[in-house]
Amino acid sequence: MKIDRTFDLLENLRLNYQKSDILVAKREGHWVKFSSEDYIRNARNFAFGLLAMGFKKGDKIATVSNNRPEWNFVDMGMAMVGVVHVPVYPTIGDEEYKYILSHSDARMLIVSDLSAYKRLKPIAQKIGKLKHVFTFNFYENVPNWTEISEQGDNNKIKFRDKFEKVSSSIESDDLFTIIYTSGTTGMPKGVMLSHKNLLSNVRGVYDLYPLYDSDRILSFLPLCHVYERMVNYLFQWKGCSIYYAENLGTIAQNLSEIKASAFVTVPRVIERIYDKIVSKGEDLKGLKRLIFFWSLKLGEKYRTNGKHNFWYGLRLMAARKLVFSKWQKAFGGELRFVISGGAALQPRLSRLFFAAGIPLMEGYGMTETSPVIAANYLKEPDSLRIGSVGPVLKNIDVRIDGDGEILVKGPSVMQGYYKDTKTTAEVIDKNGWLHTGDIGTFEKEKFLKITDRKKEMFKTSSGKYIAPQSIENLFKESFFIEQVMVVGENEKFASALISPNFEYLHVWAHDHHIHFRDNQELVNHPKVQKLFQKEVDQYNKQLGKTEQIKRFRLVCEPWSSGSGELSPTLKLRRRVIYNKYAPLLREIYSYAPDEENRGSIKFNDI
Repeated sequence: MKIDRTFDLLENLRLNYQKSDILVAKREGHWVKFSSEDYIRNARNFAFGLLAMGFKKGDKIATVSNNRPEWNFVDMGMAMVGVVHVPVYPTIGDEEYKYILSHSDARMLIVSDLSAYKRLKPIAQKIGKLKHVFTFNFYENVPNWTEISEQGDNNKIKFRDKFEKVSSSIESDDLFTIIYTSGTTGMPKGVMLSHKNLLSNVRGVYDLYPLYDSDRILSFLPLCHVYERMVNYLFQWKGCSIYYAENLGTIAQNLSEIKASAFVTVPRVIERIYDKIVSKGEDLKGLKRLIFFWSLKLGEKYRTNGKHNFWYGLRLMAARKLVFSKWQKAFGGELRFVISGGAALQPRLSRLFFAAGIPLMEGYGMTETSPVIAANYLKEPDSLRIGSVGPVLKNIDVRIDGDGEILVKGPSVMQGYYKDTKTTAEVIDKNGWLHTGDIGTFEKEKFLKITDRKKEMFKTSSGKYIAPQSIENLFKESFFIEQVMVVGENEKFASALISPNFEYLHVWAHDHHIHFRDNQELVNHPKVQKLFQKEVDQYNKQLGKTEQIKRFRLVCEPWSSGSGELSPTLKLRRRVIYNKYAPLLREIYSYAPDEENRGSIKFNDI
């Protein structure tokens, strides 16, 4: 059937995928299933409820929630009557909430639980247009989203003609959602996406991956992020069963429970999964430990084109039987592939997962392109290259500008930034090309490779350009390094702030009889400093002279979105990190406390 608007997916489910478990969530220790019929009924009732409350086409409703079937019910209900969905991250600060809820002109807010309700209700009360706050979870004397659905169910006959008129008037180019980019500096921008934007992207990836209506998908990346949201529609279009993870801490358990066929992720999650695998390997003794780490080293040499010599193939068979088979078993035994996006993936991790019989493929995109621009896949020969983000989707155009910037044109490119024509004009030129801000190149004239962010590249005092992301990604291959930020704009040399993998470092410290009261004392210990100097020296050998890290400082806390150093999509918030660690940066470059950095950040402005 023809699918031009997102809510057409519901009719596709009704006609082709009448399932008992199209959406599934874990409640009080049990997986609760919602059928295709449940989905359609709940979405329609919510749509009728909005009409009963006086909502009109073009009105905005914001949600702040974890992943859950109800998110889909209200998402599709809004779409049916032309109400614009503004999904917001549950992990941002109060100032960002205040800005987004006000800037988006939201008339209603739906939050997940009582904690979010108590936090956001006072903010909502100060915003004139925002009249209603509801919760998804049930609480006594707190407005619940089902009240809207019940109102709709009771008024179906009254609003039937209006519903049909409004629904049939919605076109593919109509505004469907506003997604506020997390932003690494300043307040976020509201990306306006139409039905056509998102569905064209679904079509672009539709045939790339083997997905069937018998598949079970685990969803854990936030649905408010365009990446998870787009694949959420892809899975529904294919009739897959979508299981929503309890939280990020239960991913491995949930994958095993549902025997997942596939999932999409960001590199940070893969890194954490790998760290846990390595930690278990560290606990092994004797021959088992030797075999475990031998298998890892072997896996890092895996070639996706299958061109290995006989001796490598023989050893890989042994490694898969002795070690890698346990990985597959831990994931439920039926995992066929994993797709990673949102940030650069370490090539060695991709090779390792391929060696383990679990294809881990990298893609690339941005909110402004709905989001996928390029992706690796296995369906065709020569459609995958580790270290690249894969071939460009067939329904968009990409070219590399004179300065190396990646430009994109096609049906998935956004309508613009909400209430910001000036910034829109800065990123979409008069010929319709979106300037991504990413620097890249084509390998073998087919595979797109991202080298860095245009705005994050910097120049040393000697005039040499440095691309920090590629260096940071290299150093994160170390078991001991969880996060790293490279600095040095207008300085004589590049340096780095390193946030250690404390879980791994604590084990190492115990094994080396290092006693410490806290992480501050640990990172300052001479043996730890010597360990990290050895790690830095090792990875510096793979870099050019100007790219090498000459000095580094260890920080005593992990970086996260909760503490502010990472965005909700787990990218470095460089300005925040500069601010937080100004004394360490002064120390690296030997500035006096009142002296300015000669680079782009002035410490006396911090």
